[in-house]
Amino acid sequence: MLGADVGTALVVQFLSFDFVWLIPLLLAAGGWLFLKFEARGAKQLGRILLGVALILVSLRMIGEATVPLKQNPFMPLLAGYLADDLVTAFVAGAIVTFLFHSSVASVLMVAAFTAQGVLAIEASVAIILGANAGGGLLAVWLTRASGREARLLPIGNCLFRVLGALIALALFWSVDIPLHEVGATPARQTINVHLLFNLALLIVCLPFVGLVARLVETLVPVPDDPIADEVRLRPTSALDRSVIGSPELALASATRELLRMSEIVEVMIRPVMEFYETGNKEEVEQIRKLDDEVNEVHTNIKLYVAEVNRGELSADEAERGMELTTFTINLERASNIVSKNLLGLVIKKHKKKLQFSDEGWAELTNLHDRVMANMQLALNVLVSGDVDSARQLIAEKDRMRTLERESHDQHLVRLRAGTEASIESSDIHLETVRALKEFNSLIASVAVPILSKSGLLRDTRLGGKRLGHGPLHPGIDGSTGAANILS
Repeated sequence: MLGADVGTALVVQFLSFDFVWLIPLLLAAGGWLFLKFEARGAKQLGRILLGVALILVSLRMIGEATVPLKQNPFMPLLAGYLADDLVTAFVAGAIVTFLFHSSVASVLMVAAFTAQGVLAIEASVAIILGANAGGGLLAVWLTRASGREARLLPIGNCLFRVLGALIALALFWSVDIPLHEVGATPARQTINVHLLFNLALLIVCLPFVGLVARLVETLVPVPDDPIADEVRLRPTSALDRSVIGSPELALASATRELLRMSEIVEVMIRPVMEFYETGNKEEVEQIRKLDDEVNEVHTNIKLYVAEVNRGELSADEAERGMELTTFTINLERASNIVSKNLLGLVIKKHKKKLQFSDEGWAELTNLHDRVMANMQLALNVLVSGDVDSARQLIAEKDRMRTLERESHDQHLVRLRAGTEASIESSDIHLETVRALKEFNSLIASVAVPILSKSGLLRDTRLGGKRLGHGPLHPGIDGSTGAANILS
């Protein structure tokens, strides 16, 4: 994170230069890549170039918009007050960064104000230091509802940034620092101070990373029941009965509840491989209890959508309701695979004191990692309805089928070679592979209606062409047998 802070400061350096000539080139190249290519990588690169171009446009607009402020009679008073009260300027910088949700945006805005003579360099430096502290506080705020492991990193980084910013402010207040040696203009001095602060923070704080990590782990207690704690952090039911009469709002409510159901299923599948190694019966039972909650949400969503369907719906709304119900059923089946199949295999493995071979364990963890990545992709598809993401999810489903066959073949090779661990754990290994593959197929089903509407499905297979624009995905076409949707 300390390195990432330096990287962010370098981005500010790049964006601070006058790249007006680059704007039309970025817009043209970005638009061409996004509109003319179907490959996901090319389209994403086009989005990036368009985004950078719009950032540069916005910076010029900020500069132009600040020109009248220089003539405003109120601004010299405010700028003079901030220059005399560095603490207030520091706090203002932290607040602005928190509200902007971006230290890059706040630093560039301050630099623009400084370039126009709206802010004195003393006030600008104090605001910049406050922006660095605000960026650390922002990360802590945004992860406040996450699990313990996710909160440790931003809290540690926040300690470094806030403490470092306060020390730097005290030095700036008490020591006459020759800012003219940092940059030729006040705006350049402001931006260079931001970079120098983050470089100094990296150099000074790096030796104390281990100490702060232990301190943060002490400050953030381990919950008595981490799994229950994680589930408690999730929102309660999103099904709003007051909007049943409005199908569009009601289906949006059902989608949010389906997302909550998906997240509970994700909590269930995530620790499975850890359980194979160190899990005990009590931990397994905690996860199995979540299956009851999934079943309850599954029933509530079905009944809710059924009630919505009793009203007057358009064809698209009725189809959307059917899609939500279908994915709800698939998620409930995925939950059963975890609670009844995978966790049952975990208990069986520990009861018989079996071990996987090193090669077999590597195959299983690789499959589980891909399932977790695809679970995240499925949640994105559920929320966004993005065609490219849906296509990628189905392509990953086909890849899982290939990995299942490869794992099965490699396992047979180990059996023929007489590998003792593989012989003893053969049934568990094969059933685990099969369960992970089936789980992945169920969550990938969220992509089917999206691709079907876009004309990208050919019967039960992914179409090889998209609207006449070339291959669907690098290395995937109709001839590869890609993506049996429900098999």
